[in-house]
Amino acid sequence: MSKTSQSIADLRKSYERAELSEDASDADPLRQFERWLQEAIASEVPEPNAMTLATVGSDLRPSTRIVLIKGYDAQGIVWYTNYDSRKGQELAGNPFAALQFHWVELERVVRIEGVVERVSAEESDAYFHSRPLDSRIGAWASPQSEVIPGRSVLVANAARYGAQFLLKPPRPPHWGGYRLRPEQWQFWQGRKSRLHDRLRYRLDDDGAWLRERLAP
Repeated sequence: MSKTSQSIADLRKSYERAELSEDASDADPLRQFERWLQEAIASEVPEPNAMTLATVGSDLRPSTRIVLIKGYDAQGIVWYTNYDSRKGQELAGNPFAALQFHWVELERVVRIEGVVERVSAEESDAYFHSRPLDSRIGAWASPQSEVIPGRSVLVANAARYGAQFLLKPPRPPHWGGYRLRPEQWQFWQGRKSRLHDRLRYRLDDDGAWLRERLAP
């Protein structure tokens, strides 16, 4: 084993910042999520809105990437992207997906699993037109997930669409929002001696949220 491998294997961290008990957690997972998200924002952790999105393609191979949450309510978790990207194509064939937030500084993880659907065109339009101009042009300029010969392609595309649309680029037909409708939530709080707190919320037969403690 190399020295580098040994040093990685020896990395250790004791989690002792907080705890997560059944009594202190909310019976509604959305409210519990909102509480933790707002605490992450207030704590000024880097990119508190960043989440890992996992999808599975027709080849049954999973893939992950980082996306940014742009909204949440009782209907689910919303983000925006290119529908023609790898994740878009995989969601078109298999709408089941998983999200994960990792707020390292708070020693917390939130995992969400469910079914994904596209948000309405009206929602996508509203969000698209709230974005900075360069981001709106970028949505046109990038053939996301496709092989390109170099960065010059993106620069040329951005210049071309900037000249074409000026200050009012419309939303591209291949770009818009997705909403994951949660069927299961997990909240993980790091604890000492690797005896972490882990609460799962899942829907019971009556459509109510059942809260359970899982072994870490």
